[in-house]
Amino acid sequence: MNTRDLRNQIEEYIEQLSPDRLQVAADFLAYLLERESNEATEELLQIPGFLEEFERAKKDILAGKLTDWRNIRNDV
Repeated sequence: MNTRDLRNQIEEYIEQLSPDRLQVAADFLAYLLERESNEATEELLQIPGFLEEFERAKKDILAGKLTDWRNIRNDV
């Protein structure tokens, strides 16, 4: 089953839920999204030096040290 089929199936299920069960489903989906986000964050934090580079990049942005992407890739 592909993603579109899954989404269609979920939509069919949603249409049949009572308001109380719909709230439970919404809460569960929010939980899944938060968990996925946390896993992605943990994955990034496992990269050696990532946090330091991220902090440096934020400081560069605040200082206006930016490079226009057109200067990096002019074939895009």
